[in-house]
Parts: sequence; C-alpha cells; structure tokens
Amino acid sequence: MSDVRHIRPQSSESHTTVRTTTRTFLPTNLSSQQQQQQQPPPPKMPKSKRQRIVHTSVVQKKPSKEKSASLYAAVQAAADAYQHIFVFSVENMRNTYLKDVRQQFGSDGRLFYGKTKVMAKALGKGKEDEYKPGLSGLGKFLEGNVGLLLTNRGVQEVLEFFAEYRELDFARAGSKATRTFTVPAGVVYQRAGELAVEDDSPLPHPMEVMVRKWGMPTRLDKGKVVLDQEFTVVEEGREMNSSQTSLLKVFGVAMAEFRVQILAYWSAGSEEVTEVEADAGVEVIQEG
Repeated sequence: MSDVRHIRPQSSESHTTVRTTTRTFLPTNLSSQQQQQQQPPPPKMPKSKRQRIVHTSVVQKKPSKEKSASLYAAVQAAADAYQHIFVFSVENMRNTYLKDVRQQFGSDGRLFYGKTKVMAKALGKGKEDEYKPGLSGLGKFLEGNVGLLLTNRGVQEVLEFFAEYRELDFARAGSKATRTFTVPAGVVYQRAGELAVEDDSPLPHPMEVMVRKWGMPTRLDKGKVVLDQEFTVVEEGREMNSSQTSLLKVFGVAMAEFRVQILAYWSAGSEEVTEVEADAGVEVIQEG
C-alpha cells in the first residue's frame, strides 16, 4: 500500500499585517488656541459609586442678642398670662430633675432658668420701668443660680410642692460630705456595710484595680477584693475630690440632694412681693 501525503501548496505571497494609523491634519495657518478647540475632548472617567458629598459648613448659632431679646419677650408674655411669679434657687443642680419640675408645671405654668440680668430687666429694675406694679421688687432676688416660675396655681400649693420635692443623687467633686462613710475591713461588698452581708454581694474582682486607683488599699485574695483594715472614704463636712465621689458612686452612696427653694413671689392680685425665708415662715414685704 502506497503512502500518500497531501501537501498543501504554499503561497508565494507572504502574509503581512498592515496597521493603519489615522492622523488628523490641522491647517497650519490656525493659531494654537484654535487648534486646541478643534481637537476632540479627552474621554471622561466614570463617576465613582463611592463618591459622597461632604458638607463642611457649620450650622450658625443663634446670636446672643437674639436669645436675650427672645427671653426678654417671653418673660413679659408669661407675666401677662399668669397670676403669680416665684423666684427660686436650686441646690445640687441636675438638669434631669429640673426638667421634671418643668413638666410638673407644664400645663399651667412657665419656668425660666439662667440669664438673671435679662429676666430682671424684663420685670423692671425700678418703679419707673417695671413691667407691672410691684414687679421691680423681685430684682434683688435675681442673683446667682436662680430662676423664675410663673403659674396660676395657688401660692400655698406651690410652697408645699417644693417643700416636699427632694431627689437624691451622687455627689460631685467640690461638694461637702453629708456624713462619714467607712468601708469595713475584710471582704469588700458592693454596698460596703450599708446592707446586711446576707443581702449583699462581694465586689466583683475586676473592680479591684479601679478602687485601688482611687485610693483604697485593696488586694485580691482567692478572687475576692479584700481590705486589711477599715478605710474611711469621706468625713462629714469635708470637701470631696473626684476620687472620693467615684468611690461613693461605686458603693451606691448618694450624698447630693436636689431641692428647690422659693425665695420670693409676686401676686397680681396684691401687686406686692412676698419674701419666703427658709426656716422662718413667710414674711410680707410692703413695697412703698
């Protein structure tokens, strides 16, 4: 059997790849600026999906003069709407409890706190510029941390409400201790002797580093926080620092009492100012 091979004849012409380049010829008599205008613009990059608009502008605060003018007008408007105006002071100020007082009088009263000079000016500093007869008598009480309460409730009802309103909170640095607090020796409990041992629980061992940082000479013994001798945290009548108030908070000891003291009030019926003394009842001041 013969061996037959099919051989493809090769072409005498060589295969050559030709690349065509298109060039744009601009007239030579055009200026460089005109040539740039006639050239096609470069392709634009696709817009990033991560692109975000970041506003760097800051919200402008209301000018102080506008705030004062608004407070001035609000005090005078409230003086027209309510029969009694009380000046009060606050001990151990806490915004949470003052907000609660505001809500208690929300339906039939208005409370203002801060900017005493503006409030005094709104009521009147003297007889010649007082907003209503007798209101200038409240001016001498509008000093320090005081506020105004305007309401239609009876005077006796308001005085009784604030005489009973008390809220305990944790003390802050700079305040004075109302009593001496001592942690007994031995295993340190969460209430540090304020409760019976069977009703209390040992202080968690991760707290040992923290209380030692605040001045308690504690140590760990088999996973329990221990004091070798009793430790006095605060003494009655002495000013407390931040470490002492932090320790009191750890042991749940509240020594700050939020209370509101009525200093004086004005009534539309009598057009007179009445001063309220803390422990001496009520004394009427006649405005001459």
